[in-house]
Amino acid sequence: MSEITKEATQEQLLYAAILEKGMFAGLGLMFVTFALYVFGILEPVIPLDQVSAYWNMPVGDYLAAMNNNFLNQAHAPTGWAWMSMLGKGDFLNFLPVAILSGVTIVCYLAIVPGLFARGDKAMGIICVATALILILAASGIVAGGGH
Repeated sequence: MSEITKEATQEQLLYAAILEKGMFAGLGLMFVTFALYVFGILEPVIPLDQVSAYWNMPVGDYLAAMNNNFLNQAHAPTGWAWMSMLGKGDFLNFLPVAILSGVTIVCYLAIVPGLFARGDKAMGIICVATALILILAASGIVAGGGH
């Protein structure tokens, strides 16, 4: 068992550095994409003057109404379907959220080599497993909860 210290390990510092850069990138992109949406530079799927009419709807009803009233697709967009609509101002705002959500996966994968190099195999395996679980959850392959 390793000795407990008050100093951060190289892996902790690397994780924090990547997390900080990813957070600032996602936050900066969030400001940019929101400005593109609010100032009408990119046309949204739902016009801004009609957005408040949809606020009180459950997600399923909102998606169905959005599809019926604006998109007219065979099926309402779910999962990663928003990526096909990144040219629309309201869907472009999902991109920084996805980046902010995915930074943790990058952090875990970045520290794995250092963990194995210093002989901390258990933590390396936990980090790989955690990253794989997060990737699987984000993929939409496994669905649950009835939503």
